[in-house]
Amino acid sequence: MRVMNKVIACPHCGHHQHISIDASCGDQDYYDDCRICCNPIHLRLHIDESRRTVELYIDSDDEQIY
Repeated sequence: MRVMNKVIACPHCGHHQHISIDASCGDQDYYDDCRICCNPIHLRLHIDESRRTVELYIDSDDEQIY
């Protein structure tokens, strides 16, 4: 199991918080609530095996699509 601890900033309020990422499960797409403002944070995890990197995308997921 590859678990990494990272610090992210909430896209809503900017508060920094620690998260644990389990990279052993491959690509992931999930939500986690901010501990301060309680708004949902959209987290997308991509594992690039060829370059041996883990990419983490964070957004507020409140963009409007028309």
